Amino acid sequence: MRVKCGFMNKVLILLSVFTLLVGCGRFDRQRSKGVVVECNGERLTTTDLEVLTLGLSSVDSARVAEQYIRQWATNMLIWQEAKALNTKDIERKVADYHRSLCLYEWEQRMVNQHMSHQVEDSTVLAFYEENKRHFVLQNPILQGLVLVVPNGAPNLDKLRQQMVDPFNEENIEWIEKYAYQHANGYELFTDRWLTTSDILKFIPIEHATLEKHIRQQNQIEISDSTQTYLLQLTTKYLQGEKMPIDYATPKLKEIILNERQIEFLQKERERLYNEAIQNQHIVFYDK
Repeated sequence: MRVKCGFMNKVLILLSVFTLLVGCGRFDRQRSKGVVVECNGERLTTTDLEVLTLGLSSVDSARVAEQYIRQWATNMLIWQEAKALNTKDIERKVADYHRSLCLYEWEQRMVNQHMSHQVEDSTVLAFYEENKRHFVLQNPILQGLVLVVPNGAPNLDKLRQQMVDPFNEENIEWIEKYAYQHANGYELFTDRWLTTSDILKFIPIEHATLEKHIRQQNQIEISDSTQTYLLQLTTKYLQGEKMPIDYATPKLKEIILNERQIEFLQKERERLYNEAIQNQHIVFYDK
């Protein structure tokens, strides 16, 4: 374990002063045991500090150690005072939390072991058709391709022509070869959805400007002093439009599974309750 030269000397000088301030008196005796500070019977060791300061400079190590030691000692002092408080309320909260955690773990085990996580396509489609008014895009989503090429790159006119039909295998083969040789950036996304934020990683313009271009046209070309940015859209859905089902499917499945889980756990709770009543594990007493 490597600590920057001079770090422990600074820490030990710091601790000598700090120890006097907090009244933890056996510094010299504990130093040989690797203990650098003690407060109310609790000890902090050089190993604890070295882990915190690994890889830092001597100055930074001393600063981090000073901050940590002060926080640690303050927590020890607060803990000493807190132990004098009435702990019944804390014990009750701990018991409640433990009970809640056990219930959660039981639910997760039941769901993972006994509930199917498969959702049929027909179920997804039916749910989408019934609820698609709720699945509205907050931002545009796009399919197509984008290239970034240096100004003066060869065959730009042919590149523009080939990009018009990116589903043509010969066109794509030509574009990918061209991109490999000349492009500074290239992304083909005809089979998946990108957002405008994804496109802005390739094209350095304002978000509102890009959205304006997208609303008006499918082929966008922008140049600056060094590069030309070409974007060809094959499919687009604008803000406020209904989500296409393939884009919404992951969310649809999540909602369907969540509803199934709620129903499944409710049935399991009812089963446990009814079995307990039948086996007289729950007993009601008349007032």
